[in-house]
Amino acid sequence: MKKVIYLLLLSASFFSCKQNKGREAYSEEAAAETVSSQDASMVSSSAAVVDKNSTRKFIRTADLRFKVKNVAKSTYAIENTVAKFGGFVSSTELRSNIINTSTAKKSNDSLVETTRFVVENNMIIRVPNTLLDTTLKTIARQIDYLDYRIIKADDVSLKLLSNDLSQKRNQDNQKRVEDAIANRGKKLGETLDAEDRLHESQTQSDEAKLSNLSLKDQVNFSTLSLSLYQREEFKKEVIANPDSEEYRTSIGVRIMDGLKTGWHILEEIIIFFVNIWTIIVLGIIIWILIRRRKKKTNP
Repeated sequence: MKKVIYLLLLSASFFSCKQNKGREAYSEEAAAETVSSQDASMVSSSAAVVDKNSTRKFIRTADLRFKVKNVAKSTYAIENTVAKFGGFVSSTELRSNIINTSTAKKSNDSLVETTRFVVENNMIIRVPNTLLDTTLKTIARQIDYLDYRIIKADDVSLKLLSNDLSQKRNQDNQKRVEDAIANRGKKLGETLDAEDRLHESQTQSDEAKLSNLSLKDQVNFSTLSLSLYQREEFKKEVIANPDSEEYRTSIGVRIMDGLKTGWHILEEIIIFFVNIWTIIVLGIIIWILIRRRKKKTNP
């Protein structure tokens, strides 16, 4: 009997420990999910998420600036995410912005050049409107520090309706003008005036149609403007010291260069006097005449 009771107690303690471990594991998973959801909530948004049957149409845009561990790697990850969700990259400007450059002497013939720079990338991406929140949550995995997040949703339902009504009015007006030209526009002046009105109506109809196409494109694909940057970095490079004695020209070469330079100057002087020989001859003749006159006046 004692053995049976002992076995029952041992079994109960075993199951109790197993349940406690299960609860601890569940708590750790739940905590991890909570932390992950908190990181994602920094950039995700459910603004202007409407029912599929709603007549409202929203243009949703997002503007984010955040710090990442590595701009290049995060850029590639975001580009892969956009392609996976059926979007595309409208523009990307990956560059290193130099803050300053300084040099310090390392030895008589070398210097150490230190460059401080920050790697940045400004991206514009477009993703399907229905996947905007999912895209933002995926991008949140790259964020090390969030500077700001601006998300807007503009309702363009009335603008779309206005363009549709304007297009319909212009089409009706075109039909009436075309009938007027066919039936009553027999005079040249009346025909030209009617055709001008027809052209104006067609232009307004085309503009309304193009405006609607642009609005629908912005409704279907949300635009995200992303500004990524990383921690300031340093780059050191050993370069030659241009003031070093080792790189100075030897005295022999400098003497030869001096002789050549002097000879070139002499050549230029000779050529100068050759070019003005007529002036020199004329000056000599004038000088001789002046001397002769002075001798005649002073015998």
